Amino acid sequence: MKAILFDRFGGTEVLHEAEIEVPQPGPGQVRVRVKASGVNGLDGKIRSGMLEAVYPTTFPSVPGGELAGVVDALGEGVQHVQVGDEVLGWADTGSYAEYALATIVAPKPVDLEWQDAAALPVASETAERVLNLLGVTAGETVLMHGASGGVGTLAVQLATARGARVIGTAGPANQDYLTSLGATATVYGEGLVERVRELAPDGVDAVFDLAGKGALEDSITLRGGTERIVTIADFRARQLGITFAQGGAQASPERLAALAQDAAAGKLVTTVTSYPLDQAATAQQVSDAGHVRGKLVLTVA
Repeated sequence: MKAILFDRFGGTEVLHEAEIEVPQPGPGQVRVRVKASGVNGLDGKIRSGMLEAVYPTTFPSVPGGELAGVVDALGEGVQHVQVGDEVLGWADTGSYAEYALATIVAPKPVDLEWQDAAALPVASETAERVLNLLGVTAGETVLMHGASGGVGTLAVQLATARGARVIGTAGPANQDYLTSLGATATVYGEGLVERVRELAPDGVDAVFDLAGKGALEDSITLRGGTERIVTIADFRARQLGITFAQGGAQASPERLAALAQDAAAGKLVTTVTSYPLDQAATAQQVSDAGHVRGKLVLTVA
């Protein structure tokens, strides 16, 4: 099968297409003929070697942690899906490939496009996990740094669905986009504390940092301490006494299925920019640079 892989750490130049063996599903796994694969900031950090201590890499390595596609083989004991089912979920093997293995999958609604389906698993699980960590409830104000990306796009909508108000930061080009999602938009950078205080005179109840670009100090100032601040992107978190949310242990196929239905019905907006599989390096370059609007996805023929 065709796959994108890397044999050493480095920039996007280490990514290349290769022919590798089709993986065989083990107990509890399904094999998926991949139609679309999500691209996440984590992919580039693993490729660079930045996260080797957290996510040890065995070379050659195929990137990608989420997928949408058609089940084409079942491992021992699998009963919840059948060969031919259209699914989305979290990949056990790299999803920048024609085939990948998965344990946790949910049915893909007929009306949901492949690329939109692939945009959901990682972003939705991350967004809900952090909102739960923060304990966001109706009537509260949440500040989200870098809210226009794949996770932020869903986090804004999921927080507002809880009855919270979201103040989202992004670059000038994404202000109207955040507003369309239901957020109160403002630009990041110098003067942020003053801008947020003007928008929320009574203060912010929680902070969700998706940017990882020096926003934690401003967050501490706005919160008057480190309580109810969570980052998924700034590795200085622990030294500042802030929670770094890592994982995916709460991945729920039932919840993913419900969100996929919402997306198919237009109740949950997914904004996707697609690249063919052989342009994975370009997609990761865009991801590494930041300022992405919505989700980057690779389509597999």
